[in-house]
Amino acid sequence: MPFSGTMKELLRTTDPTVIPFATALLAAEGIESFALDVHMSALAIVPQRLMVRERDLFMARAILRDNGVALDG
Repeated sequence: MPFSGTMKELLRTTDPTVIPFATALLAAEGIESFALDVHMSALAIVPQRLMVRERDLFMARAILRDNGVALDG
């Protein structure tokens, strides 16, 4: 199903291992996510971003925190 509704930034990182890990954690809980700037991050100065639906943001943050993924702010 295509994304609908408002997307919110969940995570921003220059570590290339964090986005795939976070995506897998969220998918295991049934939360869809979308990675942005993946190809630009090869420069190591442009961070990758992980987006989720606004309605999933609270739960997604809790899942990542519970699994030791550092979140901005």
